Amino acid sequence: MPADLQKAIAAAYDELGKKMKQKDPFVAVRSSATAEDLPDASFAGQQDTYLNVKGADVVVQKVKECYASCFTDRAVYYREKQGFDHMSVALSAAVQMMVFSKASGVMFTVNVATGDDKNILIEGAWGLGEYVVQGTVTPDNYTVSKAEGKIVEKNVNDQDIKLIRKEDGDCVEVRVPKKEVSLQKLTDAQILELATYAKRIEQHYGCYMDMEWGVDERDGKLWILQARPETVWSRRNKEKKTESNTVQGMKVDRNVIVKGLPASPGSACGKVHVILDPSHIDDFKQGEILVTEMTAPDWVPAMKKAKAIVTDSGGMTCHASIVSRELGIPCIVGTKSRGAAATSAIKDGIDVTVDATHGVVYEGLIEEEKPAAANAVVPATVQAETFPPTGTKIYMNLGDPDLAEKYSALPCDGIGLMREEFIWTTYIHEHPLYLLKTGHPEKVVDMLADGIRKVCQAMSPRPVTLRFSDFKSSEYRDLKGGDEFEPYEPSALLGWRGASRYYDPKYIEGFKLECAAVRKVREEFGLKNLHVMIPFCRNTDEARKVTGIMAECGLQRSKDFKVWLMAEIPSNVILADQFNEFVDGYSIGSNDLTMLILGCDRDNDTVSHIYDERNLAVRRAVRHLIEVAHAGGKTVSICGQAPSVYPEFCEFLVKSGIDSISVNPDTVKFTKKLVAQLEQRIMLDAATGRGKVEAEDLQW
Repeated sequence: MPADLQKAIAAAYDELGKKMKQKDPFVAVRSSATAEDLPDASFAGQQDTYLNVKGADVVVQKVKECYASCFTDRAVYYREKQGFDHMSVALSAAVQMMVFSKASGVMFTVNVATGDDKNILIEGAWGLGEYVVQGTVTPDNYTVSKAEGKIVEKNVNDQDIKLIRKEDGDCVEVRVPKKEVSLQKLTDAQILELATYAKRIEQHYGCYMDMEWGVDERDGKLWILQARPETVWSRRNKEKKTESNTVQGMKVDRNVIVKGLPASPGSACGKVHVILDPSHIDDFKQGEILVTEMTAPDWVPAMKKAKAIVTDSGGMTCHASIVSRELGIPCIVGTKSRGAAATSAIKDGIDVTVDATHGVVYEGLIEEEKPAAANAVVPATVQAETFPPTGTKIYMNLGDPDLAEKYSALPCDGIGLMREEFIWTTYIHEHPLYLLKTGHPEKVVDMLADGIRKVCQAMSPRPVTLRFSDFKSSEYRDLKGGDEFEPYEPSALLGWRGASRYYDPKYIEGFKLECAAVRKVREEFGLKNLHVMIPFCRNTDEARKVTGIMAECGLQRSKDFKVWLMAEIPSNVILADQFNEFVDGYSIGSNDLTMLILGCDRDNDTVSHIYDERNLAVRRAVRHLIEVAHAGGKTVSICGQAPSVYPEFCEFLVKSGIDSISVNPDTVKFTKKLVAQLEQRIMLDAATGRGKVEAEDLQW
């Protein structure tokens, strides 16, 4: 090896180590011949590559061996068969940082079997990529549409062995853990990210490409390890038609990017910020368009900054839908089930127009045409909006205390559901048991009390019903310190939540802090319009235990302090005559009640067509609860999404004699007027002898 070249290689290796913040890092020394990747010949694999090389002297030696491999038996034989002059083929060696591959594989921008270039083909397996190219394992196969940027096919294959790199640099074969044998090797986001790289690489080189990739086990980062022209179909498809970016010379004013379910009406224009990882929530800026797979309670601070929200999954009762309607933010959900997923189809940083009234996202900033000033009709006087009184009370759902003052002017009779979770994710951020452990329980009491106070003061003297915390274990875990106290549950939606937490020795001290905050608001702040609600209470024994703990904390039911039960489990309806003993009334959580009656996950797009609060089984359950509760002198309300979304369901509730209806802020005025009309009609029907409720609603 010439001395100047040896010195240059050693210096470059040292510089790479500094960038990697490692002394003598592991590298790969890869061969690359000038004739290796010509369109009419593939020299790939004819020369040697060395992995897990460490130390400057060893790197120099392996570079020399790469050069020498240009004259191995197989390399010489191949050039003879292809008719290449041995002395006209030059070879270089590329020295690359080693990727500690958790998974790896290859991908092509053309179907190497058929020549179809409409899709990107990706193969992936656990461990190092040698077992893929050697055929030792059967890799997963993923197909991504180039035009639509979405996954059109996935074939996931079992893999029980993999090749890994040990700390000393040696590669060994090990068994794949049983829980990973049948798993998809790449996430959908990683598949789409790889496909994006493949398209850009193909565009750069101007021909079909054959690439190798790896996912670093240390940080999950995707690396492109190698890219070379695909040699067979590049030659056959030379006369591929070029695609035109114009449509018959016409200017396209509205280019639809994605469509979805209009969850919260309205429209907004702005810059897109795609967030695939919750750890990047803090990077979200005021006034951006939030595009993500799905939101969760700890996303609320970012959601409050958004001009609009677009998600891949979800339905009318998902977190993004509920919160967006309450915040008054345009929101589209479920784009994945209605075509292309938003996170893959909408590029980060572009400008878009979100029409959440019709569920469409357009490319660019589109301003609606406004009528000319000359044609505008200006009324001589503006009449104040009036609302007739109703026998059925109209309450409002609220989570964010900062919105209480804004919404207090709405014609509602109080707050039927105040979600405590908003205060945790917006202000406290820390797990209650973690704060107890670190000696700061006062933070829970003071900050909860302050948030509740804002709402009670804004609504006073109208009643405010606070629902005690209803985080799932997965959501509690997202709070600071939560990992230490939260289990990993296969189905958190049906796990350790609501009442089952409050009396559990592992959490009871956390629940007592919530009770202390309620007592502080009522006694220290003097806001007696505050009442509480117990969520997800599975049986009467739980009701007895929880109300007992509340009484010990100074929260005893009385004429001016009401305790409600969230009726969201079939047992709450079936055993209402027994639950009556422990509560003053019920608030129907139609979201979970519908899910549990129909056995249909409300967050699952696959079965979303089955989920419907208007189903006869749900209506019969609601009707039964109203009858049994009234027989026991208890009141019934509803705080689920159904009356906010379906006017016909609201009509059914009024006809069934429900005492109050709690809806989202954006539908308070509409619901108030609707209920007034319904009550007037019911009175007229009673006077004329016509029936109160349709036979279908009452039929058992």
